[in-house]
Amino acid sequence: MTAVRIRRIVETALPVAVASGLAVVTPLNAQTVDAAGHWEGSIEAPGQPLVVMVDLEESNGTWSGTIDIPAQGAADLPLSGVSVDGETVRFTINGVPGEPTFEGTLAGGEITGEFSQGPARLPFKLGREAVEVEAPSRPQEPKPPFPYDEEEVEYRNGDVKIAGTLTLPPGDGKVPAALLISGSGALNRDLELAGHKPFLVLADHLTRRGIAVLRVDDRGIGGSTGSTWQSTSRAKANDVLVGVRFLRGHDRIDPERVGLIGISEGGLVAPLALNRVEPGTIAYAVLLAGPGVPGSDLLRQQLRRIAAANGAPAEMIEELAALQDKGLEIIASEMPRAEAEAALRQVAEEQMAVSPETAQLSGEDLEAALSASVETNLSPWFRFFIRYDPRPALGGLAVPTLALFGGKDTQVDADQNQSAMEAALAASGNPDVTIRRFADMNHLFQTAGTGSPAEYAQIEQTMAPEVLDLIGSWIAERFVD
Repeated sequence: MTAVRIRRIVETALPVAVASGLAVVTPLNAQTVDAAGHWEGSIEAPGQPLVVMVDLEESNGTWSGTIDIPAQGAADLPLSGVSVDGETVRFTINGVPGEPTFEGTLAGGEITGEFSQGPARLPFKLGREAVEVEAPSRPQEPKPPFPYDEEEVEYRNGDVKIAGTLTLPPGDGKVPAALLISGSGALNRDLELAGHKPFLVLADHLTRRGIAVLRVDDRGIGGSTGSTWQSTSRAKANDVLVGVRFLRGHDRIDPERVGLIGISEGGLVAPLALNRVEPGTIAYAVLLAGPGVPGSDLLRQQLRRIAAANGAPAEMIEELAALQDKGLEIIASEMPRAEAEAALRQVAEEQMAVSPETAQLSGEDLEAALSASVETNLSPWFRFFIRYDPRPALGGLAVPTLALFGGKDTQVDADQNQSAMEAALAASGNPDVTIRRFADMNHLFQTAGTGSPAEYAQIEQTMAPEVLDLIGSWIAERFVD
C-alpha cells in the first residue's frame, strides 16, 4: 500500500542529527480561525485507510502544527509550511522522505483534499469527531497470563541503578539464563521502538523453552538511573557484568549456564564484557546484527544504505557522505570542545541544507536541530562508538557463539560486518561458532521489503519466527537439560 512513512528511525546516531521536535511556522496570509484546533481523520490508502490526528495553532499571524500517525507509532511529528488562506489549508510533515503534503478545503466543519507523497496522490478527510484508532497489529506480542514466573528486579553498578524484569520457567530446579543487551540509544527493557517490543517477544519465546531471561532498562530510561549518552559502550559492558553477577547469585539460575544476547550495539557490548571476566563466568554469546568494524566505518555504510533505501539520488548520497566524513573527522579529533562545536555546527548546517528531510528548517527549529546534533555527536557515547574497533574483543571470544545478520539490514550492513566478524572469530580458534545470514530480513530481523528503518513500524512481524526458533534451539541444545 501507499502510506505516510514516519521519519527515519536510525538506531545508531549519524554524525548529524536531523530530528527536531519543534514545528516550523509560516506567515499567515488570510486567517481562518476555524482551522485551529484538533482534527482527526484518515488518508484513504487502497484497502487500508491510515488514521491521522492533526493539531493546528495560530499565534501572532503564523500557523504551526503537529501530526500523530498511531498505526506507525508516530506522535507529535512537526508540520512545516503550514498555511491557511481563505478556505485552503496546506501543510507538510517535516523530515519525512517524499515531502508528504496535505492540501485541502475547509468547509462544513471538515478539511477534505489530496495527500501527496512523492508520486502518490490519495484523498484525505479530517473532521472534529474522534476517530476510533486500532492499535498496530503485533500478533507476536505475548499477553498474560504467562506459563512462567516474572520478577521485577533492581541492582546497582556504583551509583547507577539498573531495573528490569526476570522471567523464569516454572519449577524448582536451576535453569540456564540469558541477559539481553539493547542496541544504541536509550531504550527500555522491551527494546520498544516503532510500535514493536522485540525483547518482550524474545524473552517470552526463550522462557517457554526453559531459559530464564533478564531484560533491563538502559541508563536514564524506565526504572534505571544515569545517562546513556553521557556514558559509553564500556560502561554498558560494566552494567552487563553486574547483571551477570546478579543472575549467577539467583537461587533459580545455574551460575555455569548464564549467557549474553546482544543486538546491534549490544552485539558489540557482549564481547567487550566477555573479555573482562574470568573463563567460565559467562557461558555463551548470541550476537544479533553486531558490528564487526569500527563505528566510523559502520556509519559510513549505514548512511549510504539507508539513503538509497529511502530513494535518495546518487548525487545527494555522495554529497551527504562527504559531509559525514567531515563530521566524523571533527568528532574523532582532539580539538578543544568550543572549536569542535563550531566546526561541527557548520558541517551540520550544510548537511541539513542538502537533505530534503531538513532543508525546510529555519529559525528556532533550525537552531534546536543544530544544537541537538552537536550535543549528541560530541557526547561521550558517540565519540567512543566511532573510535572503537570490535575485532580484538571478537578475536578473544572463547565461548560458544551464535552470530546472525539480516541481508536487508541497512543499519549494520551484513556484507561489511559479517565478513569482518567471521575473520575475527576465525582468528580466535573458537571451535563452536555458528554464523547465519537471513537474506530477506532487516536490522530487527523482520522479513522486510527495502530494509529501511521507515518500514519497521509498518511490518506486523516483530521478529521472524525462524530467528526466534534458531536462537532458542541453539541455546537449548547446549545448555537446557
